[in-house]
Amino acid sequence: MTVSTETDVNKFLNSIELAAFGLPLHEVGRVLSVELSGDKVIAKIELGLPIATILDEVCAEIGAKLSAHCGTQSADVSVTTKIAAHAVQANLKPVRGIKNIIAVASGKGGVGKSTVAVNLALALAGEGASVGILDADIYGPSQPHMLGLTGEQPVSEDGKTMLPLKNHGLEVMSIGFLVNPDQPMVWRGPMVTSALNQLMHQTKWGALDYLIVDMPPGTGDIQLTLSQKIPVSGAVIVTTPQNIATLDARKGLEMFRKVSISVLGVVENMSTHVCSSCGHEEAIFGSGGAEKMVADFDIPLLGALPLAASIREQTDSGMPTVLSDPTSAAAAAYRATAIRMTAALAARKSDYSSKFGNIVVEGSQ
Repeated sequence: MTVSTETDVNKFLNSIELAAFGLPLHEVGRVLSVELSGDKVIAKIELGLPIATILDEVCAEIGAKLSAHCGTQSADVSVTTKIAAHAVQANLKPVRGIKNIIAVASGKGGVGKSTVAVNLALALAGEGASVGILDADIYGPSQPHMLGLTGEQPVSEDGKTMLPLKNHGLEVMSIGFLVNPDQPMVWRGPMVTSALNQLMHQTKWGALDYLIVDMPPGTGDIQLTLSQKIPVSGAVIVTTPQNIATLDARKGLEMFRKVSISVLGVVENMSTHVCSSCGHEEAIFGSGGAEKMVADFDIPLLGALPLAASIREQTDSGMPTVLSDPTSAAAAAYRATAIRMTAALAARKSDYSSKFGNIVVEGSQ
């Protein structure tokens, strides 16, 4: 087919479904310009998510499809990225300097949520985004250990705010920096929610594209505080394949929907076990649980991550998989999941609150 108008080319570009995202281009970005020059098509495209490691691959994919559609010998495609702030709960304003807050949650413990959260954060940083991680698991903070920051403490320049710690390209804050690692957090609900508020709002975060919040398991006080006090752009539910895990994950998913937080999708962790000796893969926790969840709730499956001894060893050493073994299949799975997660967010409504005056709505109970 030979295309004769730039309008037709523009329409075709917007309809292209990109393999890395599973979404059409118009949902995750926009066409900046199209130029027809003889037997050549020149297109400039802007995407709303970071894709540093697959930029050339995405350009090549678009170029091949465009060239085939237009019947031209070549297509010159350039892609840039611009990460926007996205809408949060209606009664909250975004945190200054943070474009998007993404909660990584699970309905129950033991599904590897914190390992997923830290690897997703590191993957996003590797894609070129500015990223922070807030360890909101007050009772069992694990991010200081996972990021090699055990024993470190935050510094306050003004006696009112704390500077986040930094490692591996991430800004990090956790209650684990403020208490003895062996000290049990024997706190009631009000103390826990107050601590979460302080960690979030009294940390002097830098300019971040994404703040990943590693949530505690369940649907209790911290989850409720998150929905009422912290402006969340989207949530990700982590589960394992077996029914007992997905039953609780479904409750967590429904909770976010009830408090008007968009659920970006589901991550199936420990999807298959990879034998460290022979490489054989086996679904030791069963299969199909996450697929049924995403079908029932009409949300995407963002990724299926492996269960491997190396992931545990790397995380325990303070060098999670995405950093310590970047060429591994596991690291590739984390990166692909992070890209699909931010693509799902890019397809959501952008936030325009900064363009309007403040509106305050007060009520009583």
